[in-house]
Amino acid sequence: MKWKRSFQLASVYVGTVVGAGFATGKEIVEFFSQYGAFGLLGIWIAGLLFIWFGIKIMLLAIRLKARSFHQLNMYMFGPYITPIINVMMFVMLIGVSAVMLSGAGSVFEEQLHLPKQLGVLFTVFLTLLVLTIGTNGLVLVNSFVVPLLIFFSFMLASLSFQLDDFWTNIIHKEPFSFEVITSGFAYASFNISLATAVLVPAASEIGDEKVVKWGGILGGAALTIILIASHVTLVQLPGFTSFHIPMAVMMETLAPTFYFIYILIIYGEIFTSVIGNVYGLERFIRKGTQGSTLIVSTCILAVSYSISLIDYSTLLATLYPMFGYVSLAFLLILVFK
Repeated sequence: MKWKRSFQLASVYVGTVVGAGFATGKEIVEFFSQYGAFGLLGIWIAGLLFIWFGIKIMLLAIRLKARSFHQLNMYMFGPYITPIINVMMFVMLIGVSAVMLSGAGSVFEEQLHLPKQLGVLFTVFLTLLVLTIGTNGLVLVNSFVVPLLIFFSFMLASLSFQLDDFWTNIIHKEPFSFEVITSGFAYASFNISLATAVLVPAASEIGDEKVVKWGGILGGAALTIILIASHVTLVQLPGFTSFHIPMAVMMETLAPTFYFIYILIIYGEIFTSVIGNVYGLERFIRKGTQGSTLIVSTCILAVSYSISLIDYSTLLATLYPMFGYVSLAFLLILVFK
């Protein structure tokens, strides 16, 4: 029974991290694949951090009996700095929402050959519709989309393995750059800080330290394997850094039968990420007060939309590493605590 709960917790961990940037492949290119063979070093660093910090955060949640990310922040930063951290989280979620909207536009533009603004505005409309009607179906969508996304990642990796130049492309060495080390830290810290909002209440509810330790190990190891599978696939694509949705291009090349299904999965992951972020931001702004969900959500989406007008690749390449380095401070304080 304990193993079952550990696997369930690991699935939650993986599902939280494997988001829209992961689905498009652009996030993996930006943090790892652009460094060639050394990208694997960055992935190993990120994987070890996912395991170690995942376990530490969940153990701390149990010992503090913390039911929310806010309670963990209060313990780590105190009453004076916590509001600053909350504002930083707010800015990060706005930024991620903008990246997701821009990514939705890129799916329409690069893969469906439709206007980018049509994709962005369609996503904004659907998000407002779901937030007004109710978000109950979100968990169901994610429980369907994430396993399929992981399955296709492994399928593409196995198909890539059959290519003639597979090993040549894997061991292709870009000049070593210290940035691959910092990228591993930035990628892990960014994703862990966002995943904390889910890991803290989940661990606290389980309340068993052995279960959460194995949940952290299994979740972190699974994330490492999925990252490696995606990386070895992406480096097979000539000029992979120039594409907005490189994983879709690989799917069209290696398994065209599943191409449109994969496009739907990528869009589904982007869509659920936008809804999750806007929902969290809307609750953060209202703080339990009576107000219109539609008005607050529309304001959040208006800000995100204005930022999303910037090119998807530029947004992701600028905001995600920046948020990663900011999140490093969170992890460093966690180490001291």
